[in-house]
Amino acid sequence: MGNRGMEDLIPMVNKLQDAFSSIGQACNLDLPQIAVVGGQSAGKSSVLENFVGRDFLPRGSGIVTRRPLVLQLISATAEWAEFLHCKGKKFTDFDEVRAEIEAETDRVTGANRGISPVPINLRVYSPHVLNLTLIDLPGITKVPVGDQPADIEQQIRDMIMQFITRESCLILAVTPANSDLANSDALKLSKDVDPQGMRTIGVITKLDLMDEGTDAREVLENKLLPLRRGYIGVVNRSQKDIDGKKDIKAALEAERKFFFSHASYRHMADKMGTPRLQKVLNEQLTNHIRDTLPAFRSKLQSQLLALDKEAEEYRGYRPDDPSRKTKQLLQMVQQFSVDFEKRIEGSGDQVDTVELSGGAKINRIFHERFPFELVKMECDEKEMRREISYAIKNIHGIRTGLFTPDMAFEAIVKKQVIKLKGPCVKCVDMVIQELINVVRQCSNKLDCFPTLREETERIVTSHIRDRENRAKDQVLLLIDIQLSYINTNHEDFIGFANAQQSSRQTNKSQSSAGNQVIRKGWLTINNISIMKGGAKEYWFVLTAESFSWFKDDEEKEKKYMLPLDNLKVRDVEKSFMSSKHIFCIFNTESRNVYKDNRTLELACDSQEDVDSWKSSLLRAGVYPDRSTTVESGETTTTVQESFSMDPQLERKVETIRNLVDSYMAIVNKCIRDLMPKTIMHLMIINVKDFINADLLAQLYSAGDQNALMDESQEQATRRDEVLRTHQALKEALHIIGDISTSTITVPVPPPVNNSWCAGGNRTSPPVSPTAPRRMSSGQRPAARGAPPPPNRPGPLGPFNNSADSPQAPSRPNRAPPSIPNRRPPPSPTRQAPP
Repeated sequence: MGNRGMEDLIPMVNKLQDAFSSIGQACNLDLPQIAVVGGQSAGKSSVLENFVGRDFLPRGSGIVTRRPLVLQLISATAEWAEFLHCKGKKFTDFDEVRAEIEAETDRVTGANRGISPVPINLRVYSPHVLNLTLIDLPGITKVPVGDQPADIEQQIRDMIMQFITRESCLILAVTPANSDLANSDALKLSKDVDPQGMRTIGVITKLDLMDEGTDAREVLENKLLPLRRGYIGVVNRSQKDIDGKKDIKAALEAERKFFFSHASYRHMADKMGTPRLQKVLNEQLTNHIRDTLPAFRSKLQSQLLALDKEAEEYRGYRPDDPSRKTKQLLQMVQQFSVDFEKRIEGSGDQVDTVELSGGAKINRIFHERFPFELVKMECDEKEMRREISYAIKNIHGIRTGLFTPDMAFEAIVKKQVIKLKGPCVKCVDMVIQELINVVRQCSNKLDCFPTLREETERIVTSHIRDRENRAKDQVLLLIDIQLSYINTNHEDFIGFANAQQSSRQTNKSQSSAGNQVIRKGWLTINNISIMKGGAKEYWFVLTAESFSWFKDDEEKEKKYMLPLDNLKVRDVEKSFMSSKHIFCIFNTESRNVYKDNRTLELACDSQEDVDSWKSSLLRAGVYPDRSTTVESGETTTTVQESFSMDPQLERKVETIRNLVDSYMAIVNKCIRDLMPKTIMHLMIINVKDFINADLLAQLYSAGDQNALMDESQEQATRRDEVLRTHQALKEALHIIGDISTSTITVPVPPPVNNSWCAGGNRTSPPVSPTAPRRMSSGQRPAARGAPPPPNRPGPLGPFNNSADSPQAPSRPNRAPPSIPNRRPPPSPTRQAPP
C-alpha cells in the first residue's frame, strides 16, 4: 500500500529527473524534509508510517524512539530497505527493518531507555514514493527514567532543534486530542523556529480516545488556538490493532468511517484523516517544485541557446558523404587561411591579452630585437682604436706614413660589415620560429580532423623551411653587396676632410641632447643588503647623460642620479631562489657605481624586459661588456694588451674612427631598412600566398581526400553529445512547460493571531471572567433559546478546515481556553467507542 497522494506527484518528478538525467545533470529539486515533532506516545511514529504506507517502526509505551531516524525515501522499481550502518544489505521484510532499528538503538543507547543524538539513517526504495527525507524524532519528556540523564528534556529539545531549524524542513506538530493543546511542546518548538507559521502544520491524534461528551471540533476548525495552516485530525492504529497485525490499508478505512460517523466531525470529514494530511504535504511539495521551475527554465534556455548554432551544423551531418567531405575540406582550408592572415595582419576579434604573438611579435623583432642585436655587436672604443692603430701601422710597414691610409679605413669597415651577418641571420630565425608558432595556433581548429591537421602543418612548415634558405641567402647577399663596394661618395658620408669637424659637431649635439629622455619604467635594485631594506622597486628615468631613479612614477622624490660616463652593462645569472631576470651596470675604471657597491644589479620580471632595457641603454651609450673578465666578489679585472700611440698616429686613428662611424651608420641604416622588407617579401607574403593558392592543391596531392577528412573519435562523440543534449534540453523545457500549466500553486494562508503560543508560555492561557463559558459541541446550551456563544475567528487558508462553518466576529481581549479535559487521559491502548 503506497501513499496515494504522493503517487500523484511521482510521474511529474520522474519526468523532470529523466529530462535532466538525459543531459547528464542532476535535478536538484531539493524537496523539503518532513519532521514529526511531539511528546511521548503522541502518535508520531504512526503518522510517519501512514505517510510512508508501511509498518516498520518500533512501538510500545513510554519513550520508544530514542535516536533520530532519518528516513530517506528513494523512488525505484522495486521495494527494499537499506541501513547506512550495514551498507549493501537489503531488507525486503519490513519486520526485519523494525528489529534492526531496535537493535541499532540499543547498541548505542543501551537497553535501559537511554537516548543519543546520533541518527539512524535508513533508506527505503519503493515505486510508491518520492525522493524525500522524513525524520522521526524522540518524544519530548520531562522526567528521566532508567539510564536517561537528568537534563533529558533539554537534550531532546536540542536534538529536535537541529532538524527543525532548517528552512527546508516542514514541521508536523503532533498533539494528542486528550491533552492540553495550549501546553503542547510541539507547537511551542514550532513557534520558536517558525514564528510566521509558514511551514508548521498541526496534527491532532487520538481523537477516538477522547472522553464521551467532549470533542476537538473548535480546534480542528482552527477557531481555538489557531495556526496559519490549521490542524488536521488523524486516527492511528491502537496498540491492540498493531498487535493484531491490522494493516495500514484497513486502518485508513477505519479512520475514514470514524470521521464520517462522528457527529462533531462528519461536516469536515473530507478535510480530516491521513489522506488529507498527505494531500496537504503534497501541495507543499508541488509548490516547492513550481517555485524551482523558473530557475531551471532559465538555466536550460541559456544552455540551449549556446548549443543552437553548433547543433544546426551537425544536424543532417553524414560522415561518409563525399560531397560533404569536399565542402568541409574547402571550408577548413579557407578558415585556416583567414586565421593565418588575421594573426599576421592583426584583427579585433580574439585578441590575445596575455602576450605578443603573430604579426605584433614579428614587428617587435623588426624594430626592437634586430636593432638591439645590431647595437650589441658594436665593439668598445678602446678595442676599436687599437685595431685602427694596428691597421695603420701594418699598412705603412717599415716606413713611417705621412698621410692617413684609406686602406685602413676599408679594412676596418669591411670587418665591421661582416659582423652584421650574425644579427641578420638571427633575425630570420626569430621570424621563422614565430611563423611556425602561428601555423600551429591556426591549425588548432583542425583538431577534429587529425590527419588534415598533420598534413596541413607538414606542408606549410616545409614551405616555410624552404623559404628560410632563400631568405637567408638573400640576407647574406645584402651583406656581400655592402662588402663589394665601399661608397665613400655617399651623400651622408662625412669624408676625410670633414672627419675631425664632424666629430666636434657630434659631441656638441650629444651635449645639447643630454636631457632627452630615452626611457622610463619600474626596475628593482637587487643588491641592496637586507640591513638597508633589501631589494626594492623604483621608478627609473634614462637620459643621454644620466640614469636616475625615484621613489615613484610621480618623479618628485629623486633617490639617486648616476652619470653614464665609463659605464657598461653585463648579464647576471639568475639565482636559484629568484624568479626575476637580472642585469648589472658597472664602471670600467673599477669605481663604485652606487654608494659602496661596485655594481648596480637591476631586476625585471622577464627576459624580454631585460633585453629592452639593455637596448635603451645602448642608445644612451652604455655598451655591453665584451672584454675578458675575472670576477671575485665585486672586483672585476679587465685583461687587455697595453699599447701606446704617438700624437701623429693618434690623429690618424681619430680620423679613421670618425670615418668608420659615419660609414657604418649608413650601412646600419640601410640594413635596418632592407631586412624587414626582404623578410616580408621572401617569407611572410610568400607564405600567405602559398596558403591561399597552393595549400589546397598540395593537400589533394598528399593522399586520399577521404582519409584527410576522417574525423577523430572525440569529434564524433562531441557531435553525438551536442545533438543529444540539444534534443534533451528541448524536451526538458517542454516538460517544464507542461508542469507549469498542469499544476496549481496553492496560495499561502493569511497570518493568524498565534500569540497564545508565544515564547515562554508553558501554561493554559487564562479565561476572561467576562467571557461566556465555552462548551463542547456535544453539550446543549444552559437555557433554551439563549444565543450560542460567538466563535473566535480563524482565517482559513487552503489547509483550514472551517469552510463549512460560519464565523462570527471575535470578541476583544478574550483569551482562548484549552481543550476541555474533564477526566484524566485514558491509556493509549483504550479502544474507540463503538
